Amino acid sequence: MKRTILLCTAGLALLLLAGCAQPESQMGYVGAETAKQKALEAASLTAAEVSFISTDMGTRNGLDYYQICFQAGGQTYQYDVDALTGVVINAQGPDAGAAGQSEPPESTAPQMTDAVSTPTLSPEPETSQSPLPPATAAPSPAGSDSRAYIGEAEAKRVALAHAGLTADQVSLIRAKLEFDDGRWMYDVEFFTPSSKEYDYEIDAYTGAVISYDYDAEYVYPQGGSGSGSGSITAEQARQIVLARVPGATAADIREFETDYDDGALKYEGKIIYNGMEYEFEVDAYSGLVREWSVEPFSR
Repeated sequence: MKRTILLCTAGLALLLLAGCAQPESQMGYVGAETAKQKALEAASLTAAEVSFISTDMGTRNGLDYYQICFQAGGQTYQYDVDALTGVVINAQGPDAGAAGQSEPPESTAPQMTDAVSTPTLSPEPETSQSPLPPATAAPSPAGSDSRAYIGEAEAKRVALAHAGLTADQVSLIRAKLEFDDGRWMYDVEFFTPSSKEYDYEIDAYTGAVISYDYDAEYVYPQGGSGSGSGSITAEQARQIVLARVPGATAADIREFETDYDDGALKYEGKIIYNGMEYEFEVDAYSGLVREWSVEPFSR
């Protein structure tokens, strides 16, 4: 009798486990691989032409979908594919066209019962990298679309305009899209004939200048050798840097010191004013601001 009860209990447990462990195919989902293929077809690309970044799952209007992100030809693509039908319901990337402009048919919604709700899949076990900025087919004006980044050409233009320079006045200008401190930005660098090196960080979506700095070669007065007393005083150096920060006063200079660098006398310090932090180096012989950097102040 006990043996019969044990066998019945074991059989019942197996039936319960079988009912709970429903694979993806039994729920009607097309699967991650099929979703990838649908995204590639929508982008007119092949698997050999792309590198996949992430495959995740989300929910839109109560329906599950696969979010497929990949790169090809230096461009970023993101496709949302309905998990039940394989229909592309949203697309971001070059020449995305009308893909994803319509909602999935209501008839594709999972069937519900009074006792059991439709299971939700966990994300595919693939490693996701840093958040991707939505790709655009062409640069958009700064701030015109919070979903579009401005592009390298616009980032260069913003940096040059801020520095008061034109493209024919600089050399070796470059811009690179980077993800830093939780935001996408363009790192723009260029040089001037006077040996100044500029480095800008430009917000990738709005075109705002996040921070910037530049370095200049030491310039000594005629006959100067970098030794002896400086041609400007510490107070003159303070006035030179304060003139670059309208509204700031001597009380906003938080650090200031005299230093020697390879035998050259210089003044260096920091101004904190109106939520921004300014670091500087002033050549004590010429009054030239050799280094200047600006970034948001954080305690």
